[in-house]
Amino acid sequence: MTVINGSHFSNLVGFYEEISQLFLKDEDWEVGTLDGFNDILYEFQGEIIWENSEKSRKDLGFDLTKEFYENKISQGKPFNIKLIQQKLDELIDGTGQTLFEILIEIIESHKDITLILNH
Repeated sequence: MTVINGSHFSNLVGFYEEISQLFLKDEDWEVGTLDGFNDILYEFQGEIIWENSEKSRKDLGFDLTKEFYENKISQGKPFNIKLIQQKLDELIDGTGQTLFEILIEIIESHKDITLILNH
């Protein structure tokens, strides 16, 4: 069982730091991308309990997600600007996912992991 504590971070960089401490304490690299987060979960089986998940839902919600996409668009390459603009448009239209929802989807895509959200 691993516990992600939403009170330990309020943005994506902080989330990556929390994840790196939990999953990579004996490694010489840290998670820094959504793909990297997904990759480390292939090595994990069991329960992940996300404490203070409502705080994380708010912190990693619309505003931070909009900023995340806008930063990628302004950086340009190597990012797929057309795809990111589409994701940003969907977010603004209310049909896209927030970063929190993306992280949940990543965790839930791993069949050997049970996710428990504690508010």
